[in-house]
Amino acid sequence: MNKPSEFYKQQIKIYTEELQNLKRKLAISSSIRLLVFLLACFGVYFFFGNVKVIIAIIFIAIITFIYLVTKHSALQYERDLRKALIAQNETELEVLNRAFHHLPSGERYLNPNHFYSQDIDLFGRGSFFQYLNRTALESGSDYLAEIFTENKVDAIPEKQKAIQEIAEKAEWRQRFSSIASLVKTEASVTDVTSWLKDYKAFAPKWIKPVSFVFTIVSVGFFVLNYLDLLSGYVTAGWFLLGFVLTGIYGKKINELSSRTSKLQSIFDQFHKLILEIEDEEFTSEILSKKRNSVIETDTKASTTLKKFSRYLDVLEQGNIMLFGPIINGFTLRNLHQCYHIEEWINAHKASVPHWFEVITFFDAYNSLGNFAFNHPHYVFPEINDRVPVLKVNGAGHPLLDESVMVRNDILINSEEFFIVTGANMAGKSTFLRTVSLQIVMGNMGLPVSAEKAEYNPIKLITSMRTTDSLTDDESYFFSELKRLKFIVDEIKTDRYFIILDEILKGTNSTDKAIGSRKFVEKLVASNSTGIIATHDLSLCAAADELSEVKNYFFDARIENDELFFDYTFKPGICQNMNASFLLKKMEIVD
Repeated sequence: MNKPSEFYKQQIKIYTEELQNLKRKLAISSSIRLLVFLLACFGVYFFFGNVKVIIAIIFIAIITFIYLVTKHSALQYERDLRKALIAQNETELEVLNRAFHHLPSGERYLNPNHFYSQDIDLFGRGSFFQYLNRTALESGSDYLAEIFTENKVDAIPEKQKAIQEIAEKAEWRQRFSSIASLVKTEASVTDVTSWLKDYKAFAPKWIKPVSFVFTIVSVGFFVLNYLDLLSGYVTAGWFLLGFVLTGIYGKKINELSSRTSKLQSIFDQFHKLILEIEDEEFTSEILSKKRNSVIETDTKASTTLKKFSRYLDVLEQGNIMLFGPIINGFTLRNLHQCYHIEEWINAHKASVPHWFEVITFFDAYNSLGNFAFNHPHYVFPEINDRVPVLKVNGAGHPLLDESVMVRNDILINSEEFFIVTGANMAGKSTFLRTVSLQIVMGNMGLPVSAEKAEYNPIKLITSMRTTDSLTDDESYFFSELKRLKFIVDEIKTDRYFIILDEILKGTNSTDKAIGSRKFVEKLVASNSTGIIATHDLSLCAAADELSEVKNYFFDARIENDELFFDYTFKPGICQNMNASFLLKKMEIVD
């Protein structure tokens, strides 16, 4: 397989050439439309005075122009799609070079009460979500955030196979995401499904046969007028009748048209997205099940959505300046289209949420597959309930530059607890977040930054960034106690990997040492598994009395008046602290 960067560069080259070709076609299309307009003007001028010929010229010109506009719009769509594909590949090249802070950060998903998301840089600027997320739809972003935070350990091998498969479909993924990026709508998926569910029909059932008859009669009147066999007053009276019939429902037609004008794009693009899913073959259980759920019907979901999009488009066109009222007066078209729209809503409103959910699913899973594609040297953890909770060779943090990353081996058994000490900036916090992401990514089915990984699935719970709350008039210490109480309550009912960073920071040293020791003893007694980082070396004595507790540390050394770190996870207790040295080095104290 080519390197991801080589693939992206090749795709940019291909799509740039296609874009230039489409631009030439668009220029030709514009010229042809101008030529048709000029020929029509010349024809009207040349045959001025001959009403019948002029009407024929105008009629032919309008039909031709509508056809050309439709073709031009199709070319414009293909042009916009190529632009989106080029932009997508350019973004991937930027991200491979660690330039991703301009992407959506997912800050709105921050939740200080979640099991772990607040503590491990899952959302926000510079977060793992910002690095991985490539969703094009708001609903896809929401679902991806849900996958990040669901904290479930079920069906991990099936998730891994789905992500592996979709990772291999790079061109399909990019086309799907680019189509999704062209969705322009003022309404969310939730708004659309709610509107469909609660919609109240108003179009009368008689409109379907009556509009057909009305159109046939109108055409007949035009022909008779053209042959001078019928008075124009009769045709005008017929138009007035149609205008009145349409006007009776005018307010409700306008309300529906105003609403659907905001939805037309989403249904137009979603039918294309469903079609992409229908036309692709998947073998993994999760992906094939999702695909089959939209094709195991009498009519393809894409065909049904396309029909609705066309209904909405026709209704929108029925309001075009002068021509709209004229056409409606002679054909009752708008009222007829409202009937079609309402008939479709009644037949398919129950299916729409599921179709949208499948699109949302693939939009989110594309991001997971894209991440796996971008990191071909990452490994999928081997899932086994007989291995240690976590056995990883060469674990690293996915957001660190791999050229300078220091990898560490991790081996922690069930019901073991590590106490990690170390100097400031020696790597404790990064290590805790690395372990946390190994677990979160493993549960999501993602490959992890490691040379080899074995994993006995477990849920994660952390306490690393407790803050005080002025809004709730809550002190830092009380907030921390609430978090620890939350952890104690949760581990009573489920199996968790617990990660703590410097607990009881809000009290004095003696009280902190006593309280921390008692809390560790409680966790060990509850058969918990986890890691606690601390600067309190007295806590390390717990390993002398509790066989489940083991001490590890990150070292720092001072050489030639400079501070050095090796960022290596080692067994034992840290003996070198650096706060006093740094205070002097930065000339904060003497």
